[in-house]
Amino acid sequence: MPNDLTDIFIKQLEEILEKYKEIKLGRKLGDREETYGLITRATAAVDRISGNKSQYYKRIEEALKLWGYSPGHKLQFVIGSVEALHQDLKAGYLKSLSELIHAELFSDFLEMAEHLLREGYKDAAAVIAGSTLEEHLRKLCMKNEIDVEIITSSGDLRPKKADQMNSDLARESLYSKLEQKQVTAWLDIRNNSAHAHYDEYNDEQVKILILGLRDFFKRYPV
Repeated sequence: MPNDLTDIFIKQLEEILEKYKEIKLGRKLGDREETYGLITRATAAVDRISGNKSQYYKRIEEALKLWGYSPGHKLQFVIGSVEALHQDLKAGYLKSLSELIHAELFSDFLEMAEHLLREGYKDAAAVIAGSTLEEHLRKLCMKNEIDVEIITSSGDLRPKKADQMNSDLARESLYSKLEQKQVTAWLDIRNNSAHAHYDEYNDEQVKILILGLRDFFKRYPV
C-alpha cells in the first residue's frame, strides 16, 4: 500500500512540474494570476505530502518571504522544493511518509485514509478514499459484465470514467438512483482532491466520505 500512495503523490508533483514547464516555455512567468496559482498549488501539495514542518515546506516559506523578488522568481524557488521532494519520493528517501503509511498499520485503504485524516492529511485521505471508490466501481462493473472501457472515435480503447461507471451501474439497477446521486457526491470530493481544489471540501466531509464508503462496500461487495 505505501507504494500506491507514493505513486499518487509522485504523479501530483509531476503534474505541477509539467505545468511549470508549460508556463516557462510559454514565457508566462510574468502572468501574476497563473504564477500565483501554481505557487499556491505547489505549496499545498508539499504541505499535504511532507507536512509543514518539513525542510521542503520551510524552504518554500523562506522563498515566499523574500523581499524584492518577482512572482516568477519566487515560483522558481518553490519549484526547487517540489523537484527535491519529487526526487526523494521516487528514491524512497522520505522516511516520515513511509513510516506514516507503513503497510502493517492498515488492513485496507480506507483505514489508511482514516489514519491520514487523523494526522491532518485531509487531502491525501480524500485522494485515497476516492481512488478506492473508483476501483470498487470498476470491479462492480466487471462483476456484473458491464464494460469498463469505451471505444474512442479513433478506434482506441480507453478506461471509462468513474461517473460513467456510476451511471451504468444505476441504469442496470445494481443500485438505486438515490445511491447514484450519493456516489456522484463522493466522486466530486475525489475529483476536487485530485485537481488540487482543496477548499471545496473539509475534514468533516472526508470523514463522512470514508464512513459512507465502508457501508457502500459492504452492501455492494465485489
